[in-house]
Amino acid sequence: MATSYEALDALVARLGKASWKERDPIKAELEALAATFPDRKAVLDHLEQAKRTIGDLEARWEVDEVIEKLTPPPVAADEPKEEEVDDPNRPLTAADLNVVYDDPRGFMLHKTKVGERWFATQMDPRTGQPQTFELRPQEVTQLKQQLQGSPYWLLGAGA
Repeated sequence: MATSYEALDALVARLGKASWKERDPIKAELEALAATFPDRKAVLDHLEQAKRTIGDLEARWEVDEVIEKLTPPPVAADEPKEEEVDDPNRPLTAADLNVVYDDPRGFMLHKTKVGERWFATQMDPRTGQPQTFELRPQEVTQLKQQLQGSPYWLLGAGA
């Protein structure tokens, strides 16, 4: 296998000495040879090291392009498929809530977009920071009665 790495090194050296007009065919040859290696990570690491021997910055960029083409796509691309499955135990975010009541004095009611969970946000008098907490069904009923007729209910919010 050392011979193959030597062939890669020779192509990288040729690329470094070539004029910009001569680089495309050498780059294509380098890409084709590098793609034949069974251990893709090892060959990419070798190319990373080999490009450092090139003095010309533009020739290094050519090697970078070969590395980019041969680098497998990141595994993170599969993650959105897993996110599509709703985990009922995952923590809620602001995107999961609709504001249904917004009093400018610092009290808000939120309802989950899915399900029937209610949350209240109010200012903590000690810290001045907003605190959000979940309400029990009887608290929701009581708050709806207390706030009935208030102008701070948001129309169309599903309250």
